[in-house]
Amino acid sequence: MSADFRVATKYRPTFYFIGVTTGQSAINRIFPRWMEVVGRPEVALEGVDCKIHDRPEVYRQAVAQIKYDPLSLGGLVTTHKIDLLAAARELFDDLDPYAALLGEVSSISKREGRLEGHAKDPLSAGASLDAIVGPGYFGSTGGQVLCFGAGGSAIATLLHLINRPEPADRPWRFVLVNRSEGRLVPARQIVERLESDIQVEYRHNSDPAVNDRLLAGMPEYSLIINATGMGKDTPGSPITWEGVFPPRAIAWEFNYRGALDFLRQAKAQEQSRLLRVEDGWQYFVYGWTQVMAQVLHFELTPELFRRLEQSAAEGR
Repeated sequence: MSADFRVATKYRPTFYFIGVTTGQSAINRIFPRWMEVVGRPEVALEGVDCKIHDRPEVYRQAVAQIKYDPLSLGGLVTTHKIDLLAAARELFDDLDPYAALLGEVSSISKREGRLEGHAKDPLSAGASLDAIVGPGYFGSTGGQVLCFGAGGSAIATLLHLINRPEPADRPWRFVLVNRSEGRLVPARQIVERLESDIQVEYRHNSDPAVNDRLLAGMPEYSLIINATGMGKDTPGSPITWEGVFPPRAIAWEFNYRGALDFLRQAKAQEQSRLLRVEDGWQYFVYGWTQVMAQVLHFELTPELFRRLEQSAAEGR
């Protein structure tokens, strides 16, 4: 569905997906299966495609659709999480602490007539990361983190690591690289409000060759993240094909669909550099199930999550 829709009452309960190329997402196949699992088969999914950094009125219109239409239940936001909240903040009655801290929303829901915005990425990114690295990873390996991209998902990952209570679950160094300095400024401000023993470095750079050098300088067992959206929402990769991953590193591509150049670059070195290569599928499942539970008001128990995870794997 185009973002240029008009606000109108829906004829069945609707869950919105606000993104860039929503029609290409696996959620279109999986969502009906999930609604059967949670006992809400009457709920429909509707995608809303917005341009990257779209006009503020486009975001306000999408939020107004949810706020004022009784059958519009809520929605999940990707890519536009920061821009949407900046444009439509006055339409929200309540923001959770992470949404207020990060200045973004990934979940739009309604409760007792009030429109709520939640930033679920610290939970979903954290659960995904913990599943990938396991307990005590950074303490036992000495690995560091190099993250390309400083958007909401990247900051959520950093916040999760800052909040890990065990020192062995925190890297001593986290390098945050972004093409625009505008995203690095709020990232620095957020981190400075928190107490952390993680040394966070902020690099403003758009040259993939420079990123190659940053990559080469990371120690073995480091976690290398592509959180830029390149390879899905925009073409390319933050590194070149000449970039060399550190030995025994974990390469984590936040996306699971698209050209995924960064993922293919890591796969090409998987054996020679003894890499672990992860895509964004688990992040996708954690992210969607967290928001669904918020919007549809059900408890996401470990047993229910396992059932939803299995259903997603079958429908992938």
